[in-house]
Amino acid sequence: MKLIGFIKKLEEINSLSKHEQLVLGVIEAIDSGHLKMGDQMPSINTMVEEVGFARKTIVKAYEELKDRGLVVSKKTKGYFIVSNKTKVFLKIALLMYSFQRFQQEFYNSLRNEIGDRVQIDVFFHHNNEEVFETIFSNIHGKYGMYVVAPIESSRTKALLRTLSPERLLIVDRFLDLSSDYTYVTQEFEESTYKTLVQLLPKIKNYRKLKLYFRNDMDYPIGILNSYQKFLKDYNIQGEVHRNYKDGDIEKGTLFLFIGDADLWSLLKACKVSNYSLGQDIGVLSFNDHVVKEIILGGITTISTDFKQMASLTANNLKNLTYTKSIVPTTLIDRDSL
Repeated sequence: MKLIGFIKKLEEINSLSKHEQLVLGVIEAIDSGHLKMGDQMPSINTMVEEVGFARKTIVKAYEELKDRGLVVSKKTKGYFIVSNKTKVFLKIALLMYSFQRFQQEFYNSLRNEIGDRVQIDVFFHHNNEEVFETIFSNIHGKYGMYVVAPIESSRTKALLRTLSPERLLIVDRFLDLSSDYTYVTQEFEESTYKTLVQLLPKIKNYRKLKLYFRNDMDYPIGILNSYQKFLKDYNIQGEVHRNYKDGDIEKGTLFLFIGDADLWSLLKACKVSNYSLGQDIGVLSFNDHVVKEIILGGITTISTDFKQMASLTANNLKNLTYTKSIVPTTLIDRDSL
């Protein structure tokens, strides 16, 4: 049976709209093996002539098939079948920085909440603009929704603005595209400053502070800005280092870590030197997880609830809502400070 035959047969079901007839007709043709991956779909003009539906109805149906990841459009060539996973309701591209522990928590929570009928393909740009551009070019037009942890740059903004606001959800880091775009993100500068002020009585127990910050990593610039403002406003002696080195450990110092690799190096040196956390030295880390809760009596952290971020993201995707959310940042005070 030709594709048109599958669509015509569904006309017998009065409860189906014309748009639904088209979508379900294609799905039945795929499930029965009459349409295979690589097969070309009839053009929109051909469908108008043979089925007799309005052009906008056919375009809408083809767009839904693209959203489900079943069909892709190739410029000047037409529409082609690219998947036989017809049970998938929506195909999502998730573009993240890297698979760090807290981002893994976000993905796992999102995957659990979004449901089985949604396919999520994960990509990592590692805060590299060229990698981001290559990935984006490869996935553009092949997904129903794009969930993106963006890089703060004019190139990234230009690329993301080629997606309609209905197809893009910004997560993790805020990027100002326009008021039309949806986001579920953290806030770094104001929240970090307020937390440091909250910790001021404990911070004054240390001679100086050391923040480890790398411009070539995905470290939020808002953390550096708030740290420098705090030092100035409260006349605190502090330094900024690119990465932890052997010999950096010294009594009376409070260490602030964004990256966990530097934190583990410091904790190893602390153990070797027989230094006590919260007494000889202090440690404050960003992005909480279970290891920081239990290691050496617990590490004090400044952290966003990534499970909450995933829940808000899933809610937007499942209900096709466009809610803009800033996930609160929380101080988890333990014995390392």
